[in-house]
Amino acid sequence: MKYQLDRAAHKSAYIQIYEQLRDDILSGEIPRGTKLPSKRLLAGELGVSLVTVEHALDLLVDEGYVEARERSGYYALFGGTAGSEKPLPAPQPAAPPLSAPADFPFSVLAKTMRRVLSEYDRRILERSPGAGVPELRGAIAAYIARSRGLSVSPERILVGAGAEYLYALIAQFFGNDSVIALEDPCYARIRQVYEANGTGCFGLPMGADGIVSRALEMCEAKVLHVTPFNSYPSRVTASASKRREYASWARERGSYIVEDDYDSELASVTRQIETICSLAPERVLYLNTFSRSFAPSMRTAYLVLPEGLQEAWQKKLGFYSCAVPVFEQYVLAEFLNSGELERYINRRRRKLRQGKA
Repeated sequence: MKYQLDRAAHKSAYIQIYEQLRDDILSGEIPRGTKLPSKRLLAGELGVSLVTVEHALDLLVDEGYVEARERSGYYALFGGTAGSEKPLPAPQPAAPPLSAPADFPFSVLAKTMRRVLSEYDRRILERSPGAGVPELRGAIAAYIARSRGLSVSPERILVGAGAEYLYALIAQFFGNDSVIALEDPCYARIRQVYEANGTGCFGLPMGADGIVSRALEMCEAKVLHVTPFNSYPSRVTASASKRREYASWARERGSYIVEDDYDSELASVTRQIETICSLAPERVLYLNTFSRSFAPSMRTAYLVLPEGLQEAWQKKLGFYSCAVPVFEQYVLAEFLNSGELERYINRRRRKLRQGKA
C-alpha cells in the first residue's frame, strides 16, 4: 500500500492519513466517483485504530473532498463541471439571537481581566494604534496559524469593532465606483453595510455547495464577498472544489475575495477547514470575528490584508483609530496566548459532535 505514517512527525496520524488521501484526490490519482480504500484496510495496513482512520475520513467529508455512502464506503467527490450543481437546500429556520453559552469559562475570563489590570497597569489608559495593539495582532497571527493554517505577519492584521465595522472599511477602500458580488441569499447585514457606504451590490445564486459555477464564470465584479463555511441563511458550506473555483476566479480576473470566515472555528469535526486565503493569499481579504467563538459582547473582529494592498490601505484608511477598547484588546490577547480560547472551542466541538450543543 502506498500510504505511510511518519511516526517521528509532529503531525497526528489522522492528519497524515487525511493529507495523503486529499493530495491523491486533488492530483486526480483518485478520480471523482472512485471508492477510497476501506477503513479496515487503511487501519490494518497503517497499524492504527479504526477511530483514527474514521477521523481522517470524516475530515475529508467535512471539507467536501469525499462523500460517505451508507453500507458502501467513501467516494471521491472533488471536481465536476460548471452547471452541474445540485439545487440549493430548503431554507433553514432563522438563527436564534447570539448569546454566550452556559459553559463559557467566565471564571477564567475574570482571572485574565484581573491579571491584565495588574500587569499592564496604566497601559490600558493609552490610545490604541489604528490597526490595534501589537500584542493582540501578534496573538491573532499565532492563533490563525494554529487554528486555520494561515501564516501571516501581524502587520497585515487590522483589528476592528465587529465585522460590520470592517465591512464598512472594505467598502470605503474599494470606493463608490466599485460593485461587490454577494452570495444570494446572504446575511442581509452585509449588503446593508456595503450599500450604506455607497457601494453597489448584486447577488450570485447559490447551489448546494456554493455559488453556481455558471454565475461565477459570468461575474465581472472586482470584489466577491463569500462566507464559505455555513453561509447564512442557506447554511451552505463551500466544497473543496468550490473553494478552489473561487480562488481560480479571483486569480484569472485580477479580482479580490472577501473571505468572511465566521463560525468556521466551531466546525463539528475538524480543527481546520481549508480557507480560500490559503489557496490565493494575494487575492483574499480574510475576515473573522470573535463574537461566535468567544462572546457576542466582545465586539472584536480582524481583517488580514493581502501584502499587495497594505500600502494602499494605509494611504487611504490609515487615519482611522481602532474603536476596540485597549483593555479588551489586552484581555483577548492574553486569552488567545494562554490557549484558553482553543480549549473552550474544543469543548464546544465535542458537544457539537455529540449533538448536545
